[in-house]
This record gives sequence, C-alpha cells and structure tokens, in this order.
Amino acid sequence: MADSVSDSEFLGKFRIFPYVLVPDSEDRVSDSVVSDCPVLVFINSRSGGQLGGDLLVTYRSLLNEHQVFDLSQEAPDKALRRIYLNLERLKLSGDDYAAKIQEKLRIIVAGGDGTAGWLLGVVCDLKLSHPPPIATVPLGTGNNLPFAFGWGKKNPGTDQLSVEAFLEQVLNAKEMKIDNWHILMRMRVPKEGPCDPIAPLELPHSLHAFHRVSPTDELNMEGYHTFRGGFWNYFSMGMDAQISYAFHSERKLHPEKFKNQLINQSTYAKLGWTQGWFFASLVHPSSRNIAQLAKVKVMTKQGHWQDLHVPHYIRSVVCLNLPSFSGGLNPWGTPNSKKRRDRDLTPPYVDDGLLEVVGFRDAWHGLVLLAPHGHGTRLAQAHRIRFEFHKGAADHTHMRIDGEPWKQPLPMDDDTVVVEISHLGQVNMLATHDCRSKSVYDLSTPSHHDGDEDDSDTEPVVEGEEWRKFGAADTFKIPDEVDISRLS
Repeated sequence: MADSVSDSEFLGKFRIFPYVLVPDSEDRVSDSVVSDCPVLVFINSRSGGQLGGDLLVTYRSLLNEHQVFDLSQEAPDKALRRIYLNLERLKLSGDDYAAKIQEKLRIIVAGGDGTAGWLLGVVCDLKLSHPPPIATVPLGTGNNLPFAFGWGKKNPGTDQLSVEAFLEQVLNAKEMKIDNWHILMRMRVPKEGPCDPIAPLELPHSLHAFHRVSPTDELNMEGYHTFRGGFWNYFSMGMDAQISYAFHSERKLHPEKFKNQLINQSTYAKLGWTQGWFFASLVHPSSRNIAQLAKVKVMTKQGHWQDLHVPHYIRSVVCLNLPSFSGGLNPWGTPNSKKRRDRDLTPPYVDDGLLEVVGFRDAWHGLVLLAPHGHGTRLAQAHRIRFEFHKGAADHTHMRIDGEPWKQPLPMDDDTVVVEISHLGQVNMLATHDCRSKSVYDLSTPSHHDGDEDDSDTEPVVEGEEWRKFGAADTFKIPDEVDISRLS
C-alpha cells in the first residue's frame, strides 16, 4: 500500500487535469494542487519497431491519457494550438491553475531525430507566449538530439520502472537554449519531364516539398522552384549523405528488416563499405568531391561574406549545430588555445549563432573521431553558409538534413542550384547532468577552460538579406502522403 501511495504521489507531479487539455470540460480545481512538472508527451508509435507503441501504452497508463499523443494520429501543431488556446481562455477567466500549468509545462517527445526535429520546429514557430522546454526519448537509429542533451542514444525500456526513471530525469533537468537554422534551396524548373525537379517524397519532411513558397514571396524567382525549411542538428552533403540515402532506400523497400536498432546500425556500416566510403579514392570520381561540385561562401563572425577554401580531397561536408553526429561523434572537437587564437575558432556551443563546418575525405578519416580529441578537417565557423552548384561533370549529389537524405539533381546547362543556410532563432531544450552540449553563456562548463591538450594535430589547415520566419504548419508538418515511419 505504501508503494502504491508513493507511486501515486510521484506520478502526480506530472499529471494535468483534463479540463486544461479538453475544452469545455468542467472539472475545475483549486490552485493548490498544481503539479511540480506537468508534461505533454508526444510519441511516434511507429518508431523503434514495437517500442514506440509499447511506450505509448505505458505513458497513457501512468498519466492522464489526454496528455499523451500518438503522432501517427494527431499532428503536434494541432494539439499544441488547441491546448494553448484553451490555456489562454482559462487564464482570461481567472483560472490560476491553468496559468501555473502553462508556466511549468514541459514536453517529452519520443521518436527518431526526424520526429524530435518536427516537434522542435512546431514549438519554435508557433511563437507561444511561454514556450515549453523539450526532452527527447531516443527511439531512432542515430539519436543525435537525445545524446547531445544527455538522454542517451540507446532505445529505452518501455516498462513502468523505465518510464518513471525517465520522468524523474525530466523533473530534475535544466533548461538550455539551442539554435535553429533556416535552409533555402532554389533550382530552375526543368524544361522537360515532370514539374518537380525532385520527387516530393524524396525530400526531407522539413523542406517545402508540397507547399510552394507564395508567388508574392521576394525569395521566389521566375522559372525557379524555391524550397525552405529548418534544422537543428546538421546539414551534410557528399558521401556520408550517399550512404544514408542507400540505407533509407533499403529500409523503404524492406521495412521488415529494420526493426532493431543494432541491426540498423550494422546495416549502415555494411552500406558504408559496399558504397565505397572506405576506399573512396579508388571508386569515388573526383568530380564529385565538394570543391569540384560547388563554390562555397561563408559569412564570418564579423558579418562579411567570403569564399571558403575546401581542400580538393574533401568528399563530405557537414554543417553542424550540435556536438553529435553519426550516432554521437563530435566532428569539431575542442580547438586548443593556439587554434582559437590563430584561426579564431571556438568550442562548439549550441547557442552562439554559429555553425561548425567540417570536412571528411573518406570513412577512414571519419574513424579519427573515435580517437581521443579526434576531429575532422575544420573548415569554418559561420553565421551563414551558401553553396552554389554550377554545370559540371556530376549530374547529382546527395544531401541530408538531420538524418533525412535525398538525391539532389545538379545543373545540366548554364544554370545554378543554390543552397543557403542562415540562423533563424532558438528553442528551449531540457538537459540532464550528462549533457554534452555546451552553452556560450555558461562560464562554468569545461569548454570555457580547456587547455592545449584538448585537441589533436590531425587537421589539415586550411550581407545581408533578412529571412522571414515561416509557419510551423507549413514548414514542419508531415504531409498525409508521407509514412511517419520514415522519421524513425
């Protein structure tokens, strides 16, 4: 009996009375019973094989079922808009309980990085009066977002004890801001063939594949298609995205083979071998190296555009926001004091408005990340970055946003494909004591005091226009035609 009472008291810290969540309910309460840590839980029930569905059942059995949402049944923008409109209505009527719930509210999202990014984008772009911080449950293959903020990268348990342990971490977690990034892609409409230069289902969900930018938008150009979207973890291009594309294509054809996280990761490694990533100098045409594909410009910390020198051997470029890539690796590392002084480099803070731009020549180069203080080729830190692809030897390349890859056609005539990335804003995350991400404003973090030994010598030395924000429903929602399991 004592254990039962204890469990009830603990879970009561997270519950929300139904009338706050369901408009027109009448079970009003006094302000003396406000939960310490009220949560809304969003779960991709198709992530992690059966784990997502099992997790949904457990959370609904422990909390008020109205505060636990299945993302395959209801989009987060609709749920959050409904709940926050109800909260505002109740606050205006003098409801202290609703006001305190809104003040203390936290969000849990369970799924892969694509699912987490979807939720982050919705919260960011709904422009809520008091945006709730977000905790991420790792149910995907890479799980870079959860790992970066201390929530782990292995699929969690779905039983009651595991869920209660996670809730306790949420209760004790600290808030931390994270930058989010706008990406614009523009290409000419083909003179022949289908209207879309890219099959819509091939594009990541966070790019405007189905809803074109408005014809009155100044970012549009006559005869061009313009796509816009956002990301939180990384944008990458080249061979790493090619391997990811092969993995996603195989999973799309044979989803029954991808029900286990360990199997998924081993399949990924095998594809890296068969696609030639380990012996790229022999099988990968030099015409597809980044320097041959694109002209790259970056906006420096001083606000000036300048050409970025990309070494000729670089076959993959990663524009990184978090210190977690490819299942938890940190491509940027921590520059020592000499490199900070000579090249004006800083540690990879997640809230400084800068992207870390890193290059790799092949998989063997990538393996240096497994060594202490290993890192890729540091190319730049930038507020904005622009890739211009002109007619060349390659007819396509591969790109990837937060784990979602696609095959990008390149110009076949005297034309240019443009990809430009710029800082958009910030959103609040929840971080545990194991958080690997660092804040530029937290002077107590180790990154502010790292010495010369915190780096290796494996690295070769090597304006404008304001962007309008875009709506969550248009930018981050997953169209009905897209299988949500793609985001796992």
